[in-house]
Order: sequence, then C-alpha cells, then structure tokens
Amino acid sequence: MKRRQQGILTGMPFMANIAPRTFVDDLDRKLYLAKPPKRIVSLAPSITEILFAIGAENEIVGVTDFCNYPPAALEKPKVGYSQPNLEALVALEPQLVLAPPSFLRADLLAKLEQLKIPTFVLESKTVEGIFGHIQLLGRMVGRASEANAFTAVMRKQVANLTKKVEGRPRPTMLYVLSSDPLITVGPGSFIHHLIELAGGRNAAERANAPYPRLTMEEVLTQNADILLFPIGEFEGVPQAEQDRWKRWNTLRAVQTGKLFQVQADLLNRPGPRVIKGLRHLVTLLHPDVSLDDPVEAPSPEIR
Repeated sequence: MKRRQQGILTGMPFMANIAPRTFVDDLDRKLYLAKPPKRIVSLAPSITEILFAIGAENEIVGVTDFCNYPPAALEKPKVGYSQPNLEALVALEPQLVLAPPSFLRADLLAKLEQLKIPTFVLESKTVEGIFGHIQLLGRMVGRASEANAFTAVMRKQVANLTKKVEGRPRPTMLYVLSSDPLITVGPGSFIHHLIELAGGRNAAERANAPYPRLTMEEVLTQNADILLFPIGEFEGVPQAEQDRWKRWNTLRAVQTGKLFQVQADLLNRPGPRVIKGLRHLVTLLHPDVSLDDPVEAPSPEIR
C-alpha cells in the first residue's frame, strides 16, 4: 500500500504554516483537516448524493452497495453497506470516510481510528440539519460556495412549500417503515419534521424515540387520516403487507382509501432529494394545493 499523503489529518500545533480547519461531527468528535481531502469513501447513499450535488464526485473513491443515485454513483468502487469490508475500504487509501452512525459499527470505527483513517459521522435529525450537513461537507471538501448556493435554493423551496399549507387543517399521517414489527418515525427524526413542514400531524408525534415501535392499539387510538408506505429497490413495505392493513376497517385511512406509497429513496435519505419527498407529502396531505408553479432547482440532479 502506498504511504498515506501527509497533511490531510492533523491536530498538531507545529503545523503553523497550514492553518488547520476544525470540524465537529455528530458524535462530538473533532476532526482537523489541513486541506480538502481528495480521496473520500461514503458509507451512506445520502452522503454520496450530497457530494455529487456539490460537485465533489471526483473525490469519491468508494461508496456503499446501495449508493444508486445519481447513476454515476453506480460506477464507483463498492465497500459493502451496513457491514463495510474493511480490507476493501483501506485498499482505497481514503483520506476521509463519511458515515452515518447507524451504519458504522463501533469496532469498525475503532479500527479506522487505529489505522489513522479520518472518519466523520453525520446524522440529520431535522430538515435544517440536512442543509447544515450539506454546507459542512462543502467546507470540508473545498466546495463551500457551491454548497451554500445549493442550500439557499433548497431553503427557498421549503419556504414556498410551507407557505402553501400555512393555516390549513393538519391531517394525521402514519408513516409505516415496517409492519412487523410496527416501526414508524417520531420526534428527533427528519422525516417527522418533513411531515410537519408538509402541513401534517405525525401519528407518532408523542413517541419518545426517533424511530419508535408502536402497538396496534396505539395506532387505532391515533386513527390516522393517511397511511404511507415506503417502496423501493432496497427498502420498503411489500405490497402484501400494505394490503393487510385494510383489515383494520375502523381506521379513517382505510375507510377513505387513503393508503399511499412513496419512493423510499426520496423520503428516507437525508440528502438533496428531500425536497422531492416534501413535495410528495404536500400532495398527499393537501391534494387541492397547486404545485404547478416553476420550481427553481439548484442542480439538474434534483429536478
């Protein structure tokens, strides 16, 4: 293996001729980057999408098996997913590894630290948190101006959408991540925040966890107006499981036939396409609201 390039990771005060930039990840770990890394491994589809969106695709040397967007991400070397292949990852000689906490095992993190491979952990809990991460990554990889312009447009899109639903009644939505066990989204998750921004009320708004398990008794008590199921290539609720919800004929959503689907990649990934997920939620919660007006797009990737 080639010798690692010096000057990428340093916390040493003697580097006086290179003003180190300090970044703090979502595990409150400090990372010192003397200059933008040129070899990045992304361990989350959302992070991969962000790097492409801000023009840092050439710096990506490795991605997960599930990084399928934009299409060019499919051409990047793969290092696995929830259990990344350490040997494959190290062989790519990354100067920076970006990962969500849910996909980064403690033993893998410790091994990366032992190998002195800088690892930065990101976890978005709100929509604004997503924007903050885009800007943070922009500063880390030397694309600050691109990231700032990108998020400025995204914030404008959110403001326009929330204005359209302001003051309207808020239908209750249950987002079914899994039927068995029954898992949904709660406060502390960015999807909960998206439902609220779209003018809805989350059926699990009183849960004490970002991704709580519910009993059917709790679901029947909340009596959601809308049931929403994710679908997609890698994750989602099978159609047969969705159909089984129809037996709960006391639910308003079942009585009115409001069982809907959403592409999991649009709603479950805290990245650039979250705006498309938000627009989809608005159309489900408030179908009479017009979204036909032109939408300014920061990049062709999220049109």
